[in-house]
Amino acid sequence: MHMGGGIQIMAIEISNESKTTFDESSLVSLAEFALNEMKIHPESDLSITIVDENRMSELHIQWMDLEGPTDVMSFPMDEMQPHSSEQGPGMVGDIVLCPKFAAKQAKSSVAEEISILTINGVLHLLGFDHAETEEEKEMFALQDKILQEWNGK
Repeated sequence: MHMGGGIQIMAIEISNESKTTFDESSLVSLAEFALNEMKIHPESDLSITIVDENRMSELHIQWMDLEGPTDVMSFPMDEMQPHSSEQGPGMVGDIVLCPKFAAKQAKSSVAEEISILTINGVLHLLGFDHAETEEEKEMFALQDKILQEWNGK
């Protein structure tokens, strides 16, 4: 796919399996922006699925052995790393979002929370984690930076 100006578009597929409606094009645009910021090849593939709390609970138990729903889960595919665009395109992976659960913990708007979770999901797919304090500082600083740049563009 090509857009004007010769910029190539990532293959970002979004699938809404929930009853929640929101601006899907904005979500795709944000995920693309985050991947570009992380220097991922522009023809790479990413999938975003929006689910309800029941489905998220099922996934949470199946993959993490944890009870109850959560806000975001990430499933890396090709274990792509930041600054890998010269290695060509790949399958970044899948992000699963649960807006209904996210709404319960949103500090500001649900849209803002979903934006944060989308960036969080992208970073997880690229190998970032926040299990350790240092990792958490680095990942959340990067997450905030990407969100600020996105909001400022």
